Amino acid sequence: MTTAELKKMNAEELANQYRTQKTELLDLKRKHRLSPLENPMRLTALRKDVARLATELTQRSKN
Repeated sequence: MTTAELKKMNAEELANQYRTQKTELLDLKRKHRLSPLENPMRLTALRKDVARLATELTQRSKN
């Protein structure tokens, strides 16, 4: 997910996407602790997406 895509979304969509990806990240972390994931780089990509979403939500709440 790129920054340009995030800027096109409204605040409600961003919050919904943030919650969805955050829970997916937590689930993948739990699964990875039990047995190795097929694609562990998915964790890195998901963590960065969650951070981008959180940053955009924070910036919008300050304005």
